[in-house]
Amino acid sequence: MFSRIWTIAIQEIRIGIRNRWILLATLILAVFSLALALLGSAPAGTLGVDRLTITVASLASLSVYLVPLIALLLAFDAICGEIDRGTLLMTLSCPISRTEFLVGKALGHTLVLTFALVIGYGLTAALLVTLGAGSVAGLPDFARLIATSVLLGVSFLAIGYVLSALTRQPGTAAAAAIAAWLIMVVLYDLALLGALVADPGGTFASDLFPYAVLLNPADAFRLFNLAALGASELVGGMAGVSDSLPFDPAFALVSLTAFAALALGLSALLIRRITP
Repeated sequence: MFSRIWTIAIQEIRIGIRNRWILLATLILAVFSLALALLGSAPAGTLGVDRLTITVASLASLSVYLVPLIALLLAFDAICGEIDRGTLLMTLSCPISRTEFLVGKALGHTLVLTFALVIGYGLTAALLVTLGAGSVAGLPDFARLIATSVLLGVSFLAIGYVLSALTRQPGTAAAAAIAAWLIMVVLYDLALLGALVADPGGTFASDLFPYAVLLNPADAFRLFNLAALGASELVGGMAGVSDSLPFDPAFALVSLTAFAALALGLSALLIRRITP
């Protein structure tokens, strides 16, 4: 079974190399993380905080936007694209189950995303440590950021698979993926903010808002990383929210993991109902 899954994963990695997806994702993450690292020198000097910590806090907010977008662009045509090209029927005619096919896709895309994150963010960490702008003690924070970014990416890969299984045309799936990114990464937070403004100190703020944050993998990711850094003095927003939650911020990691598992499970159910 693993050999069949690995074959699909290798195929996705080769596609990523051929289509320059790996190179493009790595460059995007490296350029933005390096820019944040250089721009973060001023607040680090003012607050007396290690620039590596400042950079990780900034990247935690940046990853919320970039990682889901990259993941959705990797996954939006994983199923409907195979149907459109006529390759899904040929693949499923081989001794491989639909679940194995999906797991192979997810493994390949996860490895592509992991490589981009390790190289893109790793270059920034290495540069800061080499230049003496950051200490080695801050590297575990970088490692935690990369690991949770991969988990965030898996959540949005799974969303992409769900959308890909629900549509028949790659163009439609691409539009749905962009809409999903806009809703979950941008509009969801605006809706929460609007509800807080409309009902300051009310039932929503005290009872519903903390759990509404957990329902969105992007918010759960940001909450966990900024709380782990103790970054309320460095950045606003979600870091300050963590101080007033009725549960341990580490529970956000459980929520993020559960969301990824449920979304992958849903995509596995949907692919079983597809007629190539």
